[in-house]
Amino acid sequence: MYTFKVQDMTCGGCAASVRKAVSGVAGVSSVSADPATKDVVVEAAPMVTREAVIAAINGAGYREITVVATPN
Repeated sequence: MYTFKVQDMTCGGCAASVRKAVSGVAGVSSVSADPATKDVVVEAAPMVTREAVIAAINGAGYREITVVATPN
């Protein structure tokens, strides 16, 4: 599981865009995005890298991303 803070995700529409973008990454099984806390939590297969998730979030137009937790 990956957890990110996406500081420029400010509304429900932003959260929906992030969820859609990250869901498109092969191996991602679930995504939750909460604009109130700025948290994006991603459940994914071990082959999914944090770089791939960050690239998807960037592709949705969001740049202010902090990695909070990564799988062990």
